[in-house]
Amino acid sequence: MEPSHVVIRPVVSEKSYVLAAANRYTFRVHAQAHKTQIRQAVEALFDVHVVDVRTMSVKPKPKRRGATTGRTSAWRKAIVQVRPGETIPVFQGMQGLES
Repeated sequence: MEPSHVVIRPVVSEKSYVLAAANRYTFRVHAQAHKTQIRQAVEALFDVHVVDVRTMSVKPKPKRRGATTGRTSAWRKAIVQVRPGETIPVFQGMQGLES
């Protein structure tokens, strides 16, 4: 699997902003990707050294719009920690939004 297929997009949330300050970055990843593939993909795409990878499955939530009911899709999330002093440029704009 190619690195661009493993890492789908960064997750933008308040929690991911706080984690980015501690060199931990959150990504939405391919559902079948394992930790080694995620590590290699992040290192190849962003030219950083990954220290730790934590993954979790985000379960679907029920949603309603009027009388129509449905569910959001399930997806996989990865929190990647990089070496101290290294950053991922995608998350650079978040620093001003914390306060």
